[in-house]
Amino acid sequence: MAGFGSACVARAQSPGSSRRRPNFLFILADDHAGYVLGCDGNPLAQTPNIDRLAAEGTRFAAHHCNSPVCTPSRQSFLTGQLPHSAGVTLLGTPLASDKPTLAKQFQKAGYRTAVFGKMHFNRPAEAGLHGFDVVMTEDEIGRAWLEEVKPRPVPRRTPVKPAVWRPFRDPARIWLNAGKLPFARYDDQMRGTYIGRKAIRYLEENRHKPFALWTSFQEPHSPFDFPLEDRGLFNPARFSAPRAGPEDAWQVPRIFRGLNEDDKRGIIASYYTSAAFLDRNVGRVLEALERLRLEEDTFVIYMADHGYSLGQHGRFEKHCGYEPALRVPLTMRWPGRIRTGVVESLTEHVDVTATVADLMGLDPLPVAHGHSLRPYLEGSRVAPRGYIFSEYLENEEAYIKTPEWKFIFCSGRRARKDGYETDNPTPGRYQRLYDLKNDPGEFTDVAARHPDLVVKFQRWMLDRFRATHPDRESEPQRLSVAEAIEFYLPPRDLPRN
Repeated sequence: MAGFGSACVARAQSPGSSRRRPNFLFILADDHAGYVLGCDGNPLAQTPNIDRLAAEGTRFAAHHCNSPVCTPSRQSFLTGQLPHSAGVTLLGTPLASDKPTLAKQFQKAGYRTAVFGKMHFNRPAEAGLHGFDVVMTEDEIGRAWLEEVKPRPVPRRTPVKPAVWRPFRDPARIWLNAGKLPFARYDDQMRGTYIGRKAIRYLEENRHKPFALWTSFQEPHSPFDFPLEDRGLFNPARFSAPRAGPEDAWQVPRIFRGLNEDDKRGIIASYYTSAAFLDRNVGRVLEALERLRLEEDTFVIYMADHGYSLGQHGRFEKHCGYEPALRVPLTMRWPGRIRTGVVESLTEHVDVTATVADLMGLDPLPVAHGHSLRPYLEGSRVAPRGYIFSEYLENEEAYIKTPEWKFIFCSGRRARKDGYETDNPTPGRYQRLYDLKNDPGEFTDVAARHPDLVVKFQRWMLDRFRATHPDRESEPQRLSVAEAIEFYLPPRDLPRN
């Protein structure tokens, strides 16, 4: 089967033959990079539950986000629209309440809908928001956790991380947890565990009704929380920070310049520990699904909003177009209904939205920028996607990736406001091309050697903007291709109701 690894099995019965209406469970992680998984071939990652889910379903090994930052990415796959079309391209922008969403499509189909955890809606939670009957997002679940779960005393002389996380105000080594310090709580008292318990309680209370449940964990987002029990899980000495390339010096964010090698090893170890804690809570939710005998009738997706750099190109963040920030985990499981195996073809977040609507028999979203992945899941022949598109408009940049090449286009005109300033905040327009076959680390810009490819990828990028951008009718006439791309790059987020 084109695009599949060797682990495939024969096609099972189709979704339409289910004896009861299927359920849907979407498990989301924050900042979980696609390479920090055992099933991705990483021997250091301790992710047995996510690995098992991948073995029981279809893992998309070349899946990419449409924006390497939390809010735009999340609202993009909730709506099925690229960030510039969804109207959310900056971290603080709330999604307009009248936007069509996948949750609203589930409601229309008679499903009970709920969300527990981090969603970056950037507005107070209320029943019905964006199509969710039950809404407990960041602030609400944080307050409930603090009220309901009281911490037990921490043993004397046990170092723990600061009680208040202060990114960009404290030195980077502190807010990135270079000391590999645990949160001052035990596993059963952690916020992530509490989110898992809320999801499990919802499963228990709604097991006889069709439900669509979003369970969204904050881990392994910095400051890489993990409980006291996990403080010895990884020895930082087992890790080494990736090298930075010769082109990286000027563009390494200043905030990271003071990190030494021990700091970097500690940050990486903290991230891996937080990912292991995340995996444990994913396992608890999946175990409850099995215990309640809902496993056979539930379409499960595990995904992250975007990836994360752990020292690549001198960075400990996302907010860029390098591969660690763009490639994310994606696994789909529906026992007996979809194939098991690994898809190596390129896929992107908006494809997930289209796939869920298709496979669950929902009305399609009125605007859909992705393609259903159902043929991969059912073993049909597939014409693979030729490229993925992603954008980070805070820095007025966009990306095209094919299996062989990565193209980065940046206007270089906007002084970014995300805290990751460089030595030259407004360098002017630049275009970079990386030969992924010979330079998978994306160190050497070969744009000058391949002007024909630059022209082609510029055209693809512009075509994607023109096909999806709400302001395409206002594009000025007689612009060059590069100038036309720059017309679409500035953020146009508006205050939302």
